[in-house]
Amino acid sequence: MRETELWRRLESQLGEDYVRSWASSQVMADLGGRTVTEALDDGLEIKSIWRACWAFLELPDRER
Repeated sequence: MRETELWRRLESQLGEDYVRSWASSQVMADLGGRTVTEALDDGLEIKSIWRACWAFLELPDRER
């Protein structure tokens, strides 16, 4: 998965106006206490970031 795909998926769930704010403020345990933005900056695997977001947002299996 590429970073652009991650942002596309997050945007489809959270909306274009909210996604960047959410990604820079929501701390997730599955990301080691990081936000999405911090996880990206730290070089975490994008697929792992998406899985953490998917679980945190309690999205249906079809979105996995």
